[in-house]
Amino acid sequence: MRLSVLDQSPIRMGGTPREAVLATIDLAKLADQLGYTRYWLAEHHNTQTLASPAPEILIPALAGATRGIRVGSGGVMLSHYSPLKVAESFRMLETLHPGRIDLGVGRAPGSDRHTAAALQPGPVGPALESYPGQVTDLLNYMHGELPDDHPYSGITAMPTGPTTPETWLLGSSIGSATYAARLGLPLSWAHFISPEAGPEMVARYREMFEPSEWLAEPRVNIGISATCAETTEEARRLGLSRHLMRLRRDQGRSFDGVPAPELALEGEFSQQELAYLAQQQERAIEGDPDVVKRGILELAERYETDEAIVLTITHDYEDRKRSYQLLAEAFELEKREPLATGGA
Repeated sequence: MRLSVLDQSPIRMGGTPREAVLATIDLAKLADQLGYTRYWLAEHHNTQTLASPAPEILIPALAGATRGIRVGSGGVMLSHYSPLKVAESFRMLETLHPGRIDLGVGRAPGSDRHTAAALQPGPVGPALESYPGQVTDLLNYMHGELPDDHPYSGITAMPTGPTTPETWLLGSSIGSATYAARLGLPLSWAHFISPEAGPEMVARYREMFEPSEWLAEPRVNIGISATCAETTEEARRLGLSRHLMRLRRDQGRSFDGVPAPELALEGEFSQQELAYLAQQQERAIEGDPDVVKRGILELAERYETDEAIVLTITHDYEDRKRSYQLLAEAFELEKREPLATGGA
């Protein structure tokens, strides 16, 4: 079983965005040494709790500070950008760190509608149905293979090179799963967003998959929310920070950062709010190492995959690092030597 990391660069209440970004770099170093397979950075805009609007900027800092872990986006929200510009950015990253760059692509805005409109280069962004074409253009730009009848035929995304970023489509709906299948691309299913129909949608992806020059057979990993601690009681306590943050966000009452779990333990909540918090706990995997390992393996069996990409958000950065450390030990991941100071 392979484990990977999904990082949204959470800002803790009382902390700063700079601290959150530095914590991401520190966690990437630890994940590399612990033996995690890949480290993906999310894209979110106009939020006071997540310092992660530009993964393409942060990726080289992480890749330069690590030795063997793959580093990439989870993902770039392609609806905001020109496929050529994304191709150029990730070709440059691949040139700097050949064989270690992932390009996870999504179609969700990663923001509210007002912010999504502000991100557009013009008054109207691309239509939703244009997304598969955008992905195809992106792949062709990166591989230098635009067809002769394409309006931009002859344009090459530089710098070229012998290797290409590994491209994944992110999905939490049948639409995304269908696109990944028809384009012949690997699918990263966001189980922590859409758990109920996930196994069915991934099975549909496998059934519909069409081999391509990018991928011969279907390939899947799953994004999960997990918190690991020495005891299950402590893990569930730590997880309350993320659940309360999501509750207040959905109510339009976002915190200025990830709250401490004490705010959930000491607060007064309606029955509806308590039900929401309980539902979020059920969607996450929280427990001691044995409990979390068992939960991940059960999900992996349901999805028929050998890789989980784990999202962990806690108020305290050290608790987040400890969670990933305990998880790596539980799965007996193969450790790597740390990168020498000053290495690249």
